[in-house]
Amino acid sequence: MTAHGWQKSSFSGEAANCVYVAAPTPGAIKIRESEDPDVILTTTRTCLGVFIRAAKVGRFDHLVGR
Repeated sequence: MTAHGWQKSSFSGEAANCVYVAAPTPGAIKIRESEDPDVILTTTRTCLGVFIRAAKVGRFDHLVGR
């Protein structure tokens, strides 16, 4: 683990393309992708929750294949 305490999704298994999440402070969630680990997105728990719920119900399906 790094200073941020990155955790890999358990869904990723041994795959090379993984999403990592860290919560270095109570108000911030950091997200990175294994293929470009220097790019780090920062959000809040609330915004991440909204995004995940929207993805689960297909709100972004129209973007697939672009």
